[in-house]
Amino acid sequence: MMALRYFAIVALGFLGSCTVPADTSPVVEEDRTVKASRTIMVGMSEADVRMCAGFPTMGVKIADNEKIWTYQRIYARGTINFGASTLAMGPTPGLTGGTGLGTPGFCYTQIRFLDGKVSQVEFAGDNNTATRVNGLCVSTVDRCVVYAKNRK
Repeated sequence: MMALRYFAIVALGFLGSCTVPADTSPVVEEDRTVKASRTIMVGMSEADVRMCAGFPTMGVKIADNEKIWTYQRIYARGTINFGASTLAMGPTPGLTGGTGLGTPGFCYTQIRFLDGKVSQVEFAGDNNTATRVNGLCVSTVDRCVVYAKNRK
């Protein structure tokens, strides 16, 4: 009985240590690649951005010389899944079931163009990870940061 109680305390402590706060921005830094994209991508043409990031998920024209492209990425984050099953006995079929905890993360990378050139890069969404602010946004801009460095 004592061993079971000890195991339960250790298991609860382990699960509690895996909990990530909803907003990690006060305790972790912004991802370096995301941070660099805000400056290094400024001045890139629309064609350059399509070459490194692909075609945008959506876009909006603000004025004749201004538009915003949005790249949306959805990511599965670590989830906890519970499952249970029973053995089939005689004519009774076996039963199975399960449930999962956790939500996907998502990033909207928004790129503003003024006169056909990038003037601003920003990020929105539930995009922080346990170790980096805007960590889920890296995959949209990482190739653009390399592309921009190589073009200079």
